[in-house]
Amino acid sequence: MRPHLLPVHNPRDSPTSLSASGSSSLAITASPVLRIGSEKDVGMATTRISIPSSIEEISRSETKPLIQRTFSYTQQFSTSPDSSPFQQKRRRRSASDNSLSDLQSGDGDHSFQQDVGRDASDAYVITRLSLTLLRYLGLGYRWISSFLALGCYSLFILPGIVQVGYQYFFSTQIRRGIVYGDQPRNKLDIYLPKNSVSPKPVIAFVTGGAWIIGYKAWGSLLGLQLLERDIIVVCIDYRNFPQGTISHMIQDASQGISFICNHIAEYGGDPERIYLMGQSAGAHIGACVLLDQAIKEASGERISWSVSQIKSYFGLSGGYNLFNLIDHLNNRGLYHNVFSRIMEGEESFDRYSPEIVARNPEHRNAVSLLPPVALFHGTADYSLPCVCSKSFAETLQNLGVQAEAVMYEGKTHTDLFIQDPMKGGRDDMFEDLVSRIHAGDSEALARDAVARPAKRLVPEFMLKLARAVSPF
Repeated sequence: MRPHLLPVHNPRDSPTSLSASGSSSLAITASPVLRIGSEKDVGMATTRISIPSSIEEISRSETKPLIQRTFSYTQQFSTSPDSSPFQQKRRRRSASDNSLSDLQSGDGDHSFQQDVGRDASDAYVITRLSLTLLRYLGLGYRWISSFLALGCYSLFILPGIVQVGYQYFFSTQIRRGIVYGDQPRNKLDIYLPKNSVSPKPVIAFVTGGAWIIGYKAWGSLLGLQLLERDIIVVCIDYRNFPQGTISHMIQDASQGISFICNHIAEYGGDPERIYLMGQSAGAHIGACVLLDQAIKEASGERISWSVSQIKSYFGLSGGYNLFNLIDHLNNRGLYHNVFSRIMEGEESFDRYSPEIVARNPEHRNAVSLLPPVALFHGTADYSLPCVCSKSFAETLQNLGVQAEAVMYEGKTHTDLFIQDPMKGGRDDMFEDLVSRIHAGDSEALARDAVARPAKRLVPEFMLKLARAVSPF
């Protein structure tokens, strides 16, 4: 019998208070409407995007998707009071039958017009929030120099960005913008292998971005690599600061994981082989989600997904103790006042530090529910030092959790996630990840042994220049 789905969102939670930014946000006296369509569309229905006049209005106006999708968590899987169990099962079975066939045929119901409208609305929201964020940060020396360094870094890896971006927007193996909740940016992308003969292992991926510039598309390089190894990847988008604070990020990620646990079978995924992974800030958010869910489960709260459904947790270049990060990140340009706002004040650091939460004797039963944990980190990472992963792994080991910290000598924050994959050939971190997912599957391991090396996306000299100027 299919489990009853429960909402992760607590309706009593209030949106992030942005009073500080409200007074300094850009003034717009009118709310223009962007109409997307061609001259041939005159007299026909066209896509309309209302552009709000404030950050608060963005949060209110996006409680429903700006553009209706053909597959919606809140539409296709919601049940009305008078729906019979038989009708609900028929709807779910119909969605399951159509999900993979749409992908394989490449015909889906997503029109080009809808894709353009969706991407335009996402770009607008991210740009507007970025401008508001600048009012928080100011234009200090560190941010100006980091911005220039980021521009140079992006220029040097541009050949790779273009190739990955083309695949992201035009590949029929990627289902973009699937809605999983009713909050702003509650969307996810699913990367599906061509071979759909048998259920595939699944990675639920939470992207990084310093809790500020995270976006689901940042996982596209990893997603495209893993689908070549018969692994489904689901990249979860979530509210970033200043649109939300850490509690909203955890809430969004948890609801995205709930969607995956309950519906990935409809996309050819194996519900018994779901792995959770996060990179950088996403690794911190993922660890918070896992512990928060374990605590709820241990206390007997009603939940929409179980920690037991996660086979392993993979953290890539993450930080897990906020008290050890605040001064370090301040020196890197993420200032105390901004970081404290993101984490809802220094009084909340205990609550949102997975390492400290795990040490709390009150949570011993919850910690015992955690799956195996592998934390990958480069020893030359200056954004989030490798001691973060070592310390968290040691804490979990002392509490009886199967945990390990895997170090990569001389690798930086971006080497493991960007430069090494774009270099082509053998990628140690990638192979370590795949071997853990395929452990116990002799056929998959045999295919991995003869898999073609990844192709080079960026010339070596440009990667070296990118590494030299990287602000991360």
